[in-house]
Amino acid sequence: MNVPARTLRRLAAEYGTPLYVYDLDVARAAHAELAGSVPAGSHLFYSLKANPFPPLVGALLDAGARAEVCSRGELDTALAAGADARSCLYTGPAKTEGELAHALSRGVRLFSVDSPTDLARLGLCARRAGVPAKAILRLNPSAYPRGAGLAMGGAPSQFGADVAWVRDRPGQFRADGVELAGYHVYVGTNIDDTDRLMDWFELAVDAVRQAQEALRLRVEIVDLGGGFGHPYARPGTRPAWPGLDERLAGLLARLPGAAASPGGPVVAFESGRYLAGGCGTLLLGVQDVKRSKDTRFVIADGGVNVLGGMQGLRRVPPIMAEPLPLPSAVPAGDGARDRDGEAVLAGPLCTALDLLNQRARLPGAAPGGLLAVPNVGAYGLTAALVAFLGRDAPAEVAVDAGGVRAALRLETAYRPLSAAPHGVNGDSTGERATGERAETR
Repeated sequence: MNVPARTLRRLAAEYGTPLYVYDLDVARAAHAELAGSVPAGSHLFYSLKANPFPPLVGALLDAGARAEVCSRGELDTALAAGADARSCLYTGPAKTEGELAHALSRGVRLFSVDSPTDLARLGLCARRAGVPAKAILRLNPSAYPRGAGLAMGGAPSQFGADVAWVRDRPGQFRADGVELAGYHVYVGTNIDDTDRLMDWFELAVDAVRQAQEALRLRVEIVDLGGGFGHPYARPGTRPAWPGLDERLAGLLARLPGAAASPGGPVVAFESGRYLAGGCGTLLLGVQDVKRSKDTRFVIADGGVNVLGGMQGLRRVPPIMAEPLPLPSAVPAGDGARDRDGEAVLAGPLCTALDLLNQRARLPGAAPGGLLAVPNVGAYGLTAALVAFLGRDAPAEVAVDAGGVRAALRLETAYRPLSAAPHGVNGDSTGERATGERAETR
C-alpha cells in the first residue's frame, strides 16, 4: 500500500467504512511500466470492466491509455472522463442494435465483432446512422495456453469465432456498411510469467495468421488482448516482464501485413487488472470478534457485497482476502492470545456465504479496529454483489499526490420505467441482421 496508514485511518474517519481508496500515482506507474514492456508504438487499452471509477479512468486516459468498453455505461463513463470516441474500442459478444446505435451516435467507429451476425448487425446500424464503421474480428484459437487464469478462448466459448469456422466459411465474414479491418484475440487472464504470456501471444498470432489466409483483409489493427496478471486482495507487487518487448517484437514480425508497410498494422494490447489492481485498498471496520465452536470469527462491515462477489463465476480468483490490520489505539482482541490470530473473516450479509477468508491471519483484531485489503483496484466494488440486501455502496476516494482528488459513492435505485419504443433493441425497418450471405470463394 503506497498510501500511509495514518492517511488511511484519517480517510476512514472522514468517509466511513467500508471504503475504497485509489492511489492514482500507482495506476500511472503501472501504465508506464506496461507501456515500456511492449514494443514501442503499441496501443494500450484500459478495460473499464476492471474498474470504471471516473477519476481512475481519467488518470489512465491522461497517461496515454485508450478506452475498451462493452456497455453504454462504460462508454459514457469513458467519454465523460475525457476519452476520444474515435480511439475507443467497443467489445462484447451480444451487442444490441440499441447499444450499437448509441455508440455510433457518440462517435465510436471501432468495434470488435464475435460472429457474422454481430458483424451484420453493426453494418445495419452503421447504414441506418449514415456513418462509417470498422470492425476487428475476434478469433477463438484452436488451442488454450498453459498457465492462463481463466479461459477466454481456445475452448468452447461465447467469445469470438472459431478459427476453423473462419477458414471453412470465409464468405460469411463480410457485411455491407462495415469494413473488417483486423483481428482481436483474447484467450486467457491473470498470467504472471513472461514465458507463459509469450505462449499465449504465439497462439494469438498463429490464429491471426490462419484467419488471414482465408479472409485476406487489409489488416490495419491487431488486438492481441492481454492477460497481464496482478496479485488480488493480498499483499504483493505487480509482475515485471523482463525481455517481453524484444520477444514480442520478433513475434509481431510474423503478423500478416507486418512487412507490407513501414509500420505494418497497429498492434494493441488490453489490460484492466495490471493497470488498476495495485492502486486500490479496501478499508473494513471490524464490528465483532467472537468464537463459535472453537472457531474464531472476525466480522467486518463489508463482505462479498463490496469485494469478490463474482468469485462464484470464476471471473476473479477465488477470494482469500489477506487484510493488513492497521495499528490503532483500540485494545487488542482475543486474537492476541492466539499464536497466529487465525480467524474466519466474515462480512455483514445475512448469508453463510459471506466469507472473505476462512483462514485469515488477524492477530489482535478487535471491534472498532480497521483492516486494509490491498491490491483491489481491479475487480473490486463493481465485481461485487453490490445490490444484494440493499446496503449502501462504499464511498470511493481517489488520492492524487497525497491529497484527495475526488470522493464519490455509487448509488443503485429503482426508477419508473415506461414501455420501450418499438425498435430500441429490435428491428424497426423490416431489415434484419442475420449474418447470412452468399458464399464467395
